[in-house]
This record gives sequence, structure tokens and C-alpha cells, in this order.
Amino acid sequence: MSKASQGNFFEDFRLGQRLRHPTPRTLGSGDVALYLALTGSRFAVTSSVAFARAIGLAAAPIDDLLVFHVVFGKSVAEVSLNAVANLGYAEGRFGAPVYPGDTLSAESEVIGLKENSNGRTGTVYVRTTGRNQDGEVVLTFVRWVMVRKRAPASPAPEPRIPALAEAVAMSELAAPAGLQADRYDPDLAGAAALWEDYAVGERIDHVDGATVEEAEHMMAVRLYQNTARVHLDAHAAHGSRFGHRLVYGGHVISLARALSFNGLANAFRVAAINGGRHVAPVFAGDTLYAWSEVLATAPLAAHPGLGALRLRTVVAKDHPCTAFPLREDDGAYHSAVVLDLDYTVLMPRRA
Repeated sequence: MSKASQGNFFEDFRLGQRLRHPTPRTLGSGDVALYLALTGSRFAVTSSVAFARAIGLAAAPIDDLLVFHVVFGKSVAEVSLNAVANLGYAEGRFGAPVYPGDTLSAESEVIGLKENSNGRTGTVYVRTTGRNQDGEVVLTFVRWVMVRKRAPASPAPEPRIPALAEAVAMSELAAPAGLQADRYDPDLAGAAALWEDYAVGERIDHVDGATVEEAEHMMAVRLYQNTARVHLDAHAAHGSRFGHRLVYGGHVISLARALSFNGLANAFRVAAINGGRHVAPVFAGDTLYAWSEVLATAPLAAHPGLGALRLRTVVAKDHPCTAFPLREDDGAYHSAVVLDLDYTVLMPRRA
């Protein structure tokens, strides 16, 4: 018997199956510094210990998306090592903040299965939960992945597609314990606009672009311990339909979040990922631009100093987003769109 794992194929999954993912990961200041180098994120709460302590936190929390990528990366070996594509996300909830020195672990439950019509692949739905060393939930999310079958002739399970919420209810959003929003300094954070200054339907062009470099996206997947072959193996990628390694879609999300600082600098916490789709692949050398639309706003009931903004951030490659068309006249995505992400952030309110 081979001691090397080939990963799970579609036939290996069953409804209700629980997958406990290796390996626990302790995050430290080095991980934070490397993530900043790879993304250029500038949000004050995660960048400055002094700023975070001034608003009542124990230290600067680790960026929510770094937490997401580490938890996601743990699930790859069991869920998506044989994936053709990661198709979407839903019901992402960020819980207890993660601080340097915390150790994260993850497990997933299979909640849906459906063979695709070609008989060679199937879609697997999992709910993944990340916890810290004290057992506190730091993140839970659903994703669905197109996975290769080991043998096209093997029998398929009865299809089950889970019912998923359109968005995480704003009443369910969590703020970091101890946060004192009235002590938040927008001048130090880099922008005067607070929660009250955003209106439903408003669109923000984030103006700046970021070119994806080969070395950087490879370093990113290693930072997250993401072992997906489509990101790592250039030799195998030469024989694929694209002929190149794919940039990990989460890295695209992180670059979009970093770009969004220009226009959303006080959106200091990602509280939920409501849904998302990687519309088209990204390759090294592509330059990414982004704009965001405000879909909904609400005060945070559990914390009177905070408000929530539900955002739709769209990323395009090699196409600045000034007056950017999301879709063509026939309803299809514009050819430049690579990411369509629906998520909710927290922002301080005026006193």
C-alpha cells in the first residue's frame, strides 16, 4: 500500500462524512509580516498593536482573510486536492478574533454531493469550521468544489444540494470582545468616512491596480499550506487546458481587500462572506482592479458603536474599473471579470 496520499476523488465522499484536517498551525508575527508583504493590506487595526490596544483589544488581531486562508488551506488535502475548480462560498461567519500565538485547527462536514453530467467530475459541498487552541470557533464557511472522479463508470450518489442562505443575517455578526469603538481614530486609520457616510447603491472605484507576480502567488499558497496541484505544479499545468498554474482564488480575494482600502479604509473587520464566485482564472502577470457596491447597511445591534456594510466587490483583470460594466448586454459576465464577492464588513459609527 502506498504511503503517499493521492487525495479524495468524488467517489470517496459521502453525505455526513466528517473530515478532521491536519495540521494544527500556530500563527505568529512572521506570518503577519509576510501576509502584509504579499498583499499590501493597510487596515490600521490589523497593522498596529498600538492602534488596536487604543480601542480596547489585547493586540493587533490577525487579518480575517489570513485566518480564512489558513483554515481553507487545511481543508485542501482532504477536500480539493483533486479539484478542477473551487466554485463558490456561502455562510461564512468570522467568530473569535485570532491573535499572534493562537493555534488554528479545522474540520469539514460533507453536506452535499452531485455528479456532473459529463460523468467525469462531481460537485462536493462542505462546511468547514476553524477553531483556536481553546476550542472557540474563529470561522465557519461553506464552499463547493468540482472534483474529479477516479473512474467515470463508478456509480454516483443520489444528488443532494444543500439549501444555503443568501446572506449571513447582520444580527448574527460578531464584534471582537472588548472593542471600544468610540476610541477609534479615523485620522490614524487613513480616512474620514465612517458607517453613516455610505449609502445603499453607492459604487466605489478603488482606483489602484495590483499585478500578480509568479513568486508572490506561489509564496502565498505555501504560507497558507494550500497543497492544490493547480497552484503548485507547473509541469502538470503545462498539460492542462490553461497551460499555466492558476493563482489561488483566495489570493485574489486578499488583493481585492487590500485594494479596497482606498475607499473603505475604516472597514476594519470582515465579519461574513455571504457568497462568492471565481468567474475566471487569474494567472501571473495579470493586473487586478476592483470596485465595490454597497448592498445593505445596518447598525450592529450588539454593539452601538459599530455598523455593518454588506458589499459586493468585483475584480477585473487588465481592465480599470471606472464605470465598469459587470455584465454584458446578454447577461453574461464582462470578459474582464475574475471575481464577484459578496461579504459584510464592520465599521465604526459616529459618536
